Amino acid sequence: MSATVGDRERDKRLRQYWDKQADTYDRRTTWAERRLFAGTRPWLCRRATGDTLEVAIGTGLNLEHYPIGLSLTGIEWSPAMLAVARARAHRLHREVTLRDGDARDLPFRAAQFDTVVSTFALCSIPDADQALAEMARVLRPGGLLLLADHVESSVLPVRVLQRLVDVVTVPTQGERYCHRPLRAVLAMGFALEAHERLHLGVVERIAARRPAI
Repeated sequence: MSATVGDRERDKRLRQYWDKQADTYDRRTTWAERRLFAGTRPWLCRRATGDTLEVAIGTGLNLEHYPIGLSLTGIEWSPAMLAVARARAHRLHREVTLRDGDARDLPFRAAQFDTVVSTFALCSIPDADQALAEMARVLRPGGLLLLADHVESSVLPVRVLQRLVDVVTVPTQGERYCHRPLRAVLAMGFALEAHERLHLGVVERIAARRPAI
């Protein structure tokens, strides 16, 4: 994946931003986890089977929700976030391979995983479509893609507010509120197995199957 000097500077700035958030991230997102995202992490993670990759694992909030005995790998581009995830895995006695890496250029061979998971991360990944293409690349034919994110609302007044928020959050944090990963997933030919939108359509859960070849 080639990148311009401007892209590299942006990525460096955003990585530093998330490094600074790592120690307080879980505490600051408590309200959202309890009210907006409640039930979403187990809804996705319990569906994972076989060799599973979590992209942008962050502080490891999904770790407790995966089935016991799952072969799990997590990748994250913020070293500080990855350190928090590693500490959480240790506390939970959870076997997981944690690696530093970029969601847009996954360091794995094609068709390596049975399941790929990403939760509340595509909203802050520069070029989320490239990240989704990479998830599809490393997913085996017939494999399962599990996604959750805050997305553009199904209610017009809320969408307008989200667009106003994007004016601030996109340049400062790289975080988007007006996006729909589902469109790219369907464009790649994935078949929906389960799909829900919650809280005025702001939270979206997706379980989609890569076509078997």
